[in-house]
Amino acid sequence: MTTIFAHYGSELLQGFGQTLLCSVISLFFSLIIGSMFAIFETTPIKFLRVIARIYIEIFRNIPLLVITMFFYVVIPLYLFKIDGFTAGTIGLTIYTSAFIAETVRAGINSVDPGQMEGSRANGLSWWQSMRYIVLPQAFRYVIPPLGNQFINLVKNSSVLAFVAGFDLMYQGNVIASDSLSTMSTYVCVGLLYLIITLPLSYWMRYLEKRLA
Repeated sequence: MTTIFAHYGSELLQGFGQTLLCSVISLFFSLIIGSMFAIFETTPIKFLRVIARIYIEIFRNIPLLVITMFFYVVIPLYLFKIDGFTAGTIGLTIYTSAFIAETVRAGINSVDPGQMEGSRANGLSWWQSMRYIVLPQAFRYVIPPLGNQFINLVKNSSVLAFVAGFDLMYQGNVIASDSLSTMSTYVCVGLLYLIITLPLSYWMRYLEKRLA
């Protein structure tokens, strides 16, 4: 492993940076989009509920690689050019947001309905009640499953390797074929993934205990 790091350290660090950047961007936007569709699923407006259900059912049941390849191959053919990193990040964001939407929706449904009724009785609108009363409680309930989704997102970022996203997995494949040290290369890649996922896992556990 030390030989791999010594000869290919810059490539591994570049891949690590791309993986980390993709994960942070996807995590941020998938949480926003997923929360938005979770709210749509619970709104009294039927049209928004239907839109949310269609979005979630479609993107939860299509493989991540298919979504990514759509943006990498199809979009450039008919609309505009898009690089592998961007295509992978968009695909990962859309795919993960569908699962986060279901997770947050479960948290919203876990909140006592009396909370919404009480806030409405005190003059808040439905949207205000959701924003200030229900959602903060819902997120406390769903921290463990959200943490799992975030960790899965980091691991799923390896999809960039299929679209020349220059992520950690892509660089690992290149190094393995160049050095012929397959085992050492992928052990190094696995350790670098752990550098991202383990702190994230411990941080989510800390939040869970703190907010319990």
